[in-house]
Amino acid sequence: MPAQTSLDSDQLSAYFALMDVAGLLKHAVEQQLREEGDLSYVQFQLLARLALDSPTGSERMTDLADGVVYSRSGLTYQAGLLEKAGLVSRAPSVDDERSVTVSVTDAGRAVIARVIPGHVEVLRQQLFSPLSGADTQSLRDLLVPVRDHMRAAPPRSAGSRRRR
Repeated sequence: MPAQTSLDSDQLSAYFALMDVAGLLKHAVEQQLREEGDLSYVQFQLLARLALDSPTGSERMTDLADGVVYSRSGLTYQAGLLEKAGLVSRAPSVDDERSVTVSVTDAGRAVIARVIPGHVEVLRQQLFSPLSGADTQSLRDLLVPVRDHMRAAPPRSAGSRRRR
């Protein structure tokens, strides 16, 4: 069976709407994070994963890169900036000496605590205000299986590195 080479009008419209929403929302979030925390979006993702999602406040760099869908080299650079600012610390992993573990500091937790209220407000205003509770559930029900399908592929860190 030959591969389909085009999208139907509904698929194309859904794709463009999704990309527009994602781009506009990311812009609004990035602006708020810069103004209130002097953070880039990826720096916020790293700090939030460590401060809010990790029970220990620490994760391996590879796991962080996979979780935030960012290159290993880019993540290393961003973690270095956060470390210089005193928001994270990096150390060799106790489980694997080849790995590096990143941990959020008290200062990093304080920055997250400072930016979260504004972050939530941007999300409410930009994403959730035009939706009813049922719409929000429908949006979740549509996006979660798509996300899970995309994340079912091997993580980026498992892929081979291209040499230049």
